[in-house]
Amino acid sequence: MTALSTPGFPDGAIRARARNGTAEVFPDATTYGTRLYGPSAGALPADSLDRARIVPPVFMPQRLEKLIDLAREPEFTDVDLGSRVGGFTARLPLYLSAFGSTRAGSGDLAVHASRQAARLGIPMVIGENMIPVHGYRRAGDATRSALLARVEAYLDAAPDGAGGVVVQQSTEDADSEVWNLLYSDPAFRPLLETGRLAFELKTGQGAKPGLGGMTVVDRAEAEQLARRFTVRKVLDPEGERQLRCATPGTFTDEILRQQLRFMRNNFPKARTWVKFHPGRDIAHAARTAWSAGADAVTVDGAEGGTGWAPGVFLDHVGLPLAESLRRIGRPEGCLLAAGGMWEGGRAVRALALGATAVGLGRAALVAVDEDPEHGLERLVDSIALELRLLISALGKYTVAALAPEDLWWPDGQPSHLAPADAPPLGVTDPAGATP
Repeated sequence: MTALSTPGFPDGAIRARARNGTAEVFPDATTYGTRLYGPSAGALPADSLDRARIVPPVFMPQRLEKLIDLAREPEFTDVDLGSRVGGFTARLPLYLSAFGSTRAGSGDLAVHASRQAARLGIPMVIGENMIPVHGYRRAGDATRSALLARVEAYLDAAPDGAGGVVVQQSTEDADSEVWNLLYSDPAFRPLLETGRLAFELKTGQGAKPGLGGMTVVDRAEAEQLARRFTVRKVLDPEGERQLRCATPGTFTDEILRQQLRFMRNNFPKARTWVKFHPGRDIAHAARTAWSAGADAVTVDGAEGGTGWAPGVFLDHVGLPLAESLRRIGRPEGCLLAAGGMWEGGRAVRALALGATAVGLGRAALVAVDEDPEHGLERLVDSIALELRLLISALGKYTVAALAPEDLWWPDGQPSHLAPADAPPLGVTDPAGATP
């Protein structure tokens, strides 16, 4: 029996890809010759990003340029998916999103996901609170830390010159001096020497914008963690299960700039990333981070999140990813996007709206839950095939060539024409405009 469930997410389709890989990109091959194929029947897509149509042009000058370069007709296999992601070289425009200290994200599944992400040559983000919750053990100790286990699995499988490890830090992590600890640890020297270590300042997350991390802990864990975290008996009257809450941190544009300067000065060999929740001033926040020297800005859409969160936040709080990307407009640096990613169509839409790469969170954990050895690799192989097919159909042959012109919005929202700080057509919301 499988351990994970994902209400509201296409669990079955993801597990099929984890088992069968690229075969799942197409209809069932055994029906070929006996079935006529057309658009799938069913409900409308869940959010505006999925409602956008990918629209190839008739005339394709970039295909002609590729034809001349190759001296033959280009094929989808000629699409180059290699990308620079937050200062790292990635074989694909993908990264493994942060799982944090949740039970699903800090155990064996996360280690398997780390190893497969390394083999794929894509960056991996390790989420907040890993050390404050699980501790930190060095080589030779009887117990290894969850964070070090993931890093070691990644390093053991990483190809030369590709990928990288990103370690988040939140308010509680800063109290534990997580970055100082890692930067001086010999275990991280291979990453520093090859330029494949980054630190990510976490200001928020898509699952619960404006709140810090949350996990469910038993009575014994609650007593242990109460020294560092807020722990409350709100889940059952006996307190057998309790809610552990991290603080979200307090940020202004000046505080953010100072934090980024501190990171660049104190950890010069590590790349500098920032993660934002999908706030109404996301464009201003992203520009502030880039102007302060961030190598990457990560934006979680409200559709994202693998962790524990109040239902009202999951259903009603935060901007959708499409609107977050629309408000940012043309990025001034590397923009990473996460939220509901599991197949190539949604990834292409986010890339066309300015993202450099997209993150796999829930989908990655489900795929590894289905097959701990190769599930994530097969899922990513299917996404990579769809990316090549879609990008070549647009008459383009690199990820960077994608643009808003490649999308059509049936609800009349021309994202590529609207100013970055304008509300959607038909909506008046001065409070939502970017300052």
